[in-house]
Amino acid sequence: MQLKWPWTKRPGGISAPERKGGWPGGFVALHMQAEASWTRRDYATLAREGFMRNPVVHRSVRLIAETASAVPWLLYDGAAELSEHPLLSLLERPNARQAGASFLEALYGHLLISGNAYGELVEAGEALRELHLLRPDRVSVVCDARGWPVALDYRTDKGRRTVPTGAADTGGALHLSLFHPLDDISGFPPLEAALMALDTHNAAGRWNKALLDNSARPSGALVYAPKDGSNLTDDQFDRLKAQLEEGYTGTRGAGRPLVLEGGLDWKAMGLSPKDMDFIEAKNSASRDIALAFGVPPMLLGIPGDNTYANYQEANRAFYRMTVLPLVARTARELSAWLAPAYGEGLRLWYDADQVDGLSAEREALWARVGAAGFLTDDEKREAVGYGSREGE
Repeated sequence: MQLKWPWTKRPGGISAPERKGGWPGGFVALHMQAEASWTRRDYATLAREGFMRNPVVHRSVRLIAETASAVPWLLYDGAAELSEHPLLSLLERPNARQAGASFLEALYGHLLISGNAYGELVEAGEALRELHLLRPDRVSVVCDARGWPVALDYRTDKGRRTVPTGAADTGGALHLSLFHPLDDISGFPPLEAALMALDTHNAAGRWNKALLDNSARPSGALVYAPKDGSNLTDDQFDRLKAQLEEGYTGTRGAGRPLVLEGGLDWKAMGLSPKDMDFIEAKNSASRDIALAFGVPPMLLGIPGDNTYANYQEANRAFYRMTVLPLVARTARELSAWLAPAYGEGLRLWYDADQVDGLSAEREALWARVGAAGFLTDDEKREAVGYGSREGE
């Protein structure tokens, strides 16, 4: 096509129509596959498309957060265990709106979805303190001239305020983050590592819903093959179509027998191998999401993955490789943050002996230690984590 500028105009200011010469060689249309569209990586989108719309992500996050928040806490002053302390009371009731389990569940949820969790220590009065969580999408980290974080900038609809990081007698902020290889400040969420699997799983769900909205695929086909080779008339075709729509579609017509006239034959349709691969791709995406969060697929009911001998073994691996490392990390961060406000030397830890999922390991340990005749009673108590008896 040749373009000539300026275009010649007809009288009256109307441009002359462009004329195209014929092409004797024909026309070829080339269609290239477009780039895939991926979900955005910000906290609000990951929370909406992942936790709020994907059942695998929702269950994985809740399973980890609820299990980790149920692990009991211990407080040590040096080597001595403290059964009562204001810090334990604060963790048991962080604020007037939340109990300790609800506070920790939200903290772990922020950490898993965003890769970051932000807490604030607030002085509520004389010798009274409260712990509050700051939503990750409303927080930005403030750095000094050297690039080190010094405060959190928290923005809401009612205003904006800056909270200094680190523990202090007058309050302070805590920033928990998961390891990020390309960011020195913000954390990397597990859900972002499974973003391709998340989009695949969500796209499969939307595809299935679109099929259902359009009556899905036909369950079969009526074939008219008379011996004389004739076809149905328009009136016969319309009458047959109306009978099928009125009597055999929808929930009321499910399972009803189909009465066929002469020359009609029913051909059932099933899932093709391609459709079966589509279903397997959805299950594969579910396993990838569970893998990113560290949840054994067996615990989520995902078919086709029984790598563990039984459910109890999968549950024990879930505690050892996912829940307890997360709780231990949080305990160390809370100890470093809150200990200066209550006195140096305090250390938070978790009580693994009260975790029901590890009861089989405890029983095996006690059996081995109890059968060790070369150990004294005090040595056996120390081996299982208890101190010696007083006065003996």
